[in-house]
Amino acid sequence: MSDVNSINGYTQTGTSSTSSASQTLSADMNTFLTLLTTQLKYQDPMDPMDTAEFTNQLVQYSSVEQAIQTNSKLDTLLSMSMSNLGAQAVSYIGKTAQVLGDVMPLQDGQAKAAYTLDKDVLSAVITVKDMSGKIVYSESVDTSAGTHEFNWDGKDSNGIQLEDGAYQIAVSTTVASGETEANVVTTIFGKVTGVASDSNGVYIGLGDAVTANLSDILTVRYDDYFDKNPGSGNTEESTPEGEEDGSDSIASEVTEAISNVAKTAMAAATIGLL
Repeated sequence: MSDVNSINGYTQTGTSSTSSASQTLSADMNTFLTLLTTQLKYQDPMDPMDTAEFTNQLVQYSSVEQAIQTNSKLDTLLSMSMSNLGAQAVSYIGKTAQVLGDVMPLQDGQAKAAYTLDKDVLSAVITVKDMSGKIVYSESVDTSAGTHEFNWDGKDSNGIQLEDGAYQIAVSTTVASGETEANVVTTIFGKVTGVASDSNGVYIGLGDAVTANLSDILTVRYDDYFDKNPGSGNTEESTPEGEEDGSDSIASEVTEAISNVAKTAMAAATIGLL
């Protein structure tokens, strides 16, 4: 598996390693040993250290040593777990992933995102910015509570086709006077182009510009998902091998599942977990 630098791009999230904790424990153990040996060296021969106290200090030393070994083994297990996750994530390549976040990849002139409102609002506007912060496109969108998809053809407000890359979305809403602001959760879609890992975790590449943490993936769909967009000009929908025709039912179930996931994420954001 390649290093995360092999899928350079805008990274949505990241985690910290445990190496600093292990270094701290090692330093504590070395300090403890220095103090213990110095204490033994300078103790009064006529009044030696109490046996029970000495035994207690040895037990403390043993506990610190075991804690260091435990951390080392946990790091090994974590590394193995990441390798397994990375190996499993390889199967995502070529498929369309839905990821919690607000930076979407424009791939082959197409981009897709979704937003969830926890209540009806008076107006809602979705804004698309390039990674320098410049607004390139905006439009009014659905104001009803629930999950709504946003399809973008990659053209700016003047109808000029923009280059593929990473673009940030934001949904602004207005509510009636005296009401609390609506909570908005955004997710983005992108075709998975690669998988990589480093000491912090496993990542997927979306297009050539966006990198997302594996833990932020909400759904993974068939690689022709973009071809099924309404108005895309492609009215044929392939049925996955081994499944009966019933795409409308499947789409309904998937939409409901996405809505439930988004509502859960919104609830977590409301209480400060996200």
